[in-house]
Amino acid sequence: MTSADQPVLIPVRVTPRASRDGIDGVADGSLRIRVMASPVDGGANTAVDRIIAEALGLPRSSVRVARGATGRRKMVAVKGLAREALVDRWPDLGV
Repeated sequence: MTSADQPVLIPVRVTPRASRDGIDGVADGSLRIRVMASPVDGGANTAVDRIIAEALGLPRSSVRVARGATGRRKMVAVKGLAREALVDRWPDLGV
């Protein structure tokens, strides 16, 4: 079993109802993401999954909110990517 077989958990801080979707970098060990979607019926969570998947070049099915579905602070599980590759991409991320 390789390290890419195990999901990597990414701490995320989400700002819903933003003027645009995007990643604002890393602060306090969490990936900062803004989404235009409102936090109703999982809309913001779906947007978070899509934004992270696109940024990492992974299929949308490889990314899901694992914890914190109803709050701004979330843990997002990413499958199919080694922890080292994630740290190379965002070195200040607390993974």
